[in-house]
Amino acid sequence: MSDLLTLVQWLSPAFPVGSFAYSHGMEQAIAAGDVTSADDLAAWLEDILRLGAGRSDAILLACALRGEAEDRLAAVARALAASRERWEETMAQGRAFAEAITGATGTPMDPLPYPVAVGVAARRLDLPPAQVAAQYLHAVASNLVSAAVRFVPLGQAEGQRVLAGLHATVAEIADQAAKARVDDITAFAPRADLAAMRHETMDVRIFRT
Repeated sequence: MSDLLTLVQWLSPAFPVGSFAYSHGMEQAIAAGDVTSADDLAAWLEDILRLGAGRSDAILLACALRGEAEDRLAAVARALAASRERWEETMAQGRAFAEAITGATGTPMDPLPYPVAVGVAARRLDLPPAQVAAQYLHAVASNLVSAAVRFVPLGQAEGQRVLAGLHATVAEIADQAAKARVDDITAFAPRADLAAMRHETMDVRIFRT
């Protein structure tokens, strides 16, 4: 139970990685009218989890958790960032995560892309890879739901219904990622990637990505 609570702490909004400042390009999608309702949000997040960074990050995390070479995984994570802001998102959160882990545990940790950093840190926890990946994906989805609640805006109840509706998807992808290898990574979420690129030129922005 202690290890599970530790993981929940690492992936909670209270852990100082600054996740609240990132929308993964969704701010641009909302401004463009692509995400204006709870149904739109659910479809958008389903695509990110199944086809975009959600699945890719979960596989990278699982590979790191199994002890695969951190340098190689970090290089793949950087290469998968389709825009400057997405690169900064994964690198900044990973750096903040490593600093927070170092401060909390007293054990130095090198900065790595966020999913790789979480996987490396989770090696010290006695938890199944699928459970770690599921918690990570749930935290990602929860953060984006929170962003949409603030910016669409959606009601809190609508946001929670969307998040609950993604639980089965999160569990399925986590189970797949736990058994996957780096070579199994595929991604095709062009609308999300384009939104992240266009976000860089927005005149007024609330989020960093």
